[in-house]
Amino acid sequence: MVAPQPRIGDWYRVSGGELFEVVAVDDDDATIDIQHFDGTVAEMDREDWESQWEEGALEAAEAPEDWSGSVDVDTEDENGGGESAGDDTTLRASALEGLDLFE
Repeated sequence: MVAPQPRIGDWYRVSGGELFEVVAVDDDDATIDIQHFDGTVAEMDREDWESQWEEGALEAAEAPEDWSGSVDVDTEDENGGGESAGDDTTLRASALEGLDLFE
């Protein structure tokens, strides 16, 4: 079986059941950066990717419904620090006053 080209944002599963997402592909170095669901980042050689796919150790997978495992987000952070999600003022960026671009 021919290994698929890894694409950033696609999810895969190792034979043990662990999910990971492709987060970067470097064609010059022939490497693939992956992030496991627990947040751990690793690098894989293109040759390893192809051989593991051919052996059946890797398979395509659906993205998990709860993606927060890989990004360390608290439920309070999702709603603007515990504020009501309907209060859109908590979702706006602050002004860039006082920012000196030439420092």
